[in-house]
Amino acid sequence: MQRRTLLKAMGGAACAASLPMIAQASNSLPLSAPIHVGAVGLKARDAEALSAWYQWAVGLEELSREGSTIWLGVGGNRLLALTQEEGLRLPNDRQSGLFHTAFLLPSRRDLANWIAMAIEQQLPVTGTADHRVSEAIYLTDPEGNGVEIYADTPEESWQWVAGEVQMGSFALDVDGIMGTLGLLPPRWAGAPVGTSVGHVHLKVGNATRAGNWWSDVLGFDAVSTRNDAVFLSTGGYHHHVAVNEWFSARSGRRSDRDAGLDYVELVRRDGGEPLSYEDDWGTRIRFV
Repeated sequence: MQRRTLLKAMGGAACAASLPMIAQASNSLPLSAPIHVGAVGLKARDAEALSAWYQWAVGLEELSREGSTIWLGVGGNRLLALTQEEGLRLPNDRQSGLFHTAFLLPSRRDLANWIAMAIEQQLPVTGTADHRVSEAIYLTDPEGNGVEIYADTPEESWQWVAGEVQMGSFALDVDGIMGTLGLLPPRWAGAPVGTSVGHVHLKVGNATRAGNWWSDVLGFDAVSTRNDAVFLSTGGYHHHVAVNEWFSARSGRRSDRDAGLDYVELVRRDGGEPLSYEDDWGTRIRFV
């Protein structure tokens, strides 16, 4: 598939005005923040098939198996747990649950290598965006779970107004990203060491209530607030967690028999006792 064909399928435009071309654009905020996302757990109808997809599309590797759970990650770091459960049903788009798991690559050049792989493999994508704080490509796994592959823009380029980070959705400059390779041929041998779950985006029935819960109970700071979505982080990152009601407004607690999001693991920089919480929509939050 040609790059221009891929751009058309993704809804992007190579000629769009974009951020300055930077070969290595990464920052340390996501994992050095007081609290960050460690891993995401999914309940799977076919864990083997999902594992194969995440290894192909995201570049994760299998790290271990614990009973019916397959752990995937990078460089020995666990990022995704796929737990096989019989009799699960696929949730519909209007239910609460996972909007996407966002895998953060260490640099813009790594994103270029991923894009080259996606073009070669004709990997189906559902969208792209330049969010000003990051550059992202969106996918959907075989069981309907959203996935984001992204790289952060330099932290010093982020704009903050009255305590809120300025984000948006603009056309992605794919040619600019690919230009970070220079004369080097693309090289994708799986997700590079340093890949992490940069953030998790959740579907909820009431974004304001969910945002208040993440702030009041779990200690996150709201860094971008709208009527239908709240973005939260710790330590000044653009967001570790987002909650929205774009498709799921007024939805209630999801069934235990639904495939998809099971839990989100959070990591405290200063340690602490393991704790477990549950939001109003059935998502379990673990501090580990």
